[in-house]
Amino acid sequence: MAKERIVVKIGSSSLTNEKGEIDLVKLEDHVHAIVALRQKNHEVILVSSGAVAAGFKKLGYSSRPVTIKGKQAAAAVGQSLLIQTYLEKFHSYDITAALVLLTRSDFSNRERYKNAFATLSELLDRGILPIINENDTVSVDELTFGDNDMLSALVSGFVHADRLIILTDINGIYDGNPRTNPNAKKFDYLETIDEEMFQAADSTGSKVGTGGMKSKLLAAKTALSLGVPVFIGEGKGTKKLLDVLEGHGNGTYIANQDLSWVNTKKQWIALHSEASGKIYVDQGAEEAILYHGRSLLSPGVFKVNGMFEKGDVVEVLSTSGFLGKGQVKCSSSELRQQIERSGVDFRPPAMEVIHRDQWVKAEKIREEIE
Repeated sequence: MAKERIVVKIGSSSLTNEKGEIDLVKLEDHVHAIVALRQKNHEVILVSSGAVAAGFKKLGYSSRPVTIKGKQAAAAVGQSLLIQTYLEKFHSYDITAALVLLTRSDFSNRERYKNAFATLSELLDRGILPIINENDTVSVDELTFGDNDMLSALVSGFVHADRLIILTDINGIYDGNPRTNPNAKKFDYLETIDEEMFQAADSTGSKVGTGGMKSKLLAAKTALSLGVPVFIGEGKGTKKLLDVLEGHGNGTYIANQDLSWVNTKKQWIALHSEASGKIYVDQGAEEAILYHGRSLLSPGVFKVNGMFEKGDVVEVLSTSGFLGKGQVKCSSSELRQQIERSGVDFRPPAMEVIHRDQWVKAEKIREEIE
């Protein structure tokens, strides 16, 4: 079996008991399965929920809190309990684990994005097991990734994983809700995620989690767009993750032959960056960047909106509408001067506005965020 880089996402319902406390039997089962992957020389990144679920009982709540301050306080207590348990369990197998807490701003800020990538790469190079969770304690918006399903998808693309495994309490994707519809049909293999699947998915999460099957489908669609095949299902025992790799996991496999990795810079532009302005281009430039793989040059730009500096991300539009996003190699003032200098009898030397390697088409952006 070839060595793979694998992101494993474990949800709250797969880690806690009915009272919302950490279930040591469940947690040890997951630990054993991850250890089995590592013993086969696979690289593993664990995205683990469970902090809020593990902490709310300690605060005196009878059930998962609904207020932001309640969830953040529960996360502050629960995160310590959760990581301490993980560290002890993995240490018994001579595996060193490292906690990495992320927020949306770690992805939207280009420098922090690059630093997070460098940190995870260094941990993996040194044989450390990264354990990732949303930094719920300080998130301004409630769970700003939406849930850890989406976080795991973004991480899988971010580290160019060979596979994303989402463990849940349902054994795969169905054409209906198997909990309420005994005739619901399970999909063993899928090549794409379509709108009908979202409509059929159960949108109700567990008592201790935040995401239902819809969030897992959205995460799977995002991971696929970043070139990462996905497995969604359940399992028990030390071999459950190895079973997934061998093709007989208890769930649904989602992949197709057209998958290809999206480089880290383009992922940031498409999924995480905020546009600082807009650039309007003519038909010739539109055809060059959409159909011929060319960079955007200044002669093709006829209008600029907003203020931006070199290295900022802008939206590119034409009379056809939104074309995509790109990282500019010049400022808005420089580009305006270039446009103003252009005339019937004089055309200044062409200036590269967006290099093709720093450009993402609109269709790719929609594919990754819808």
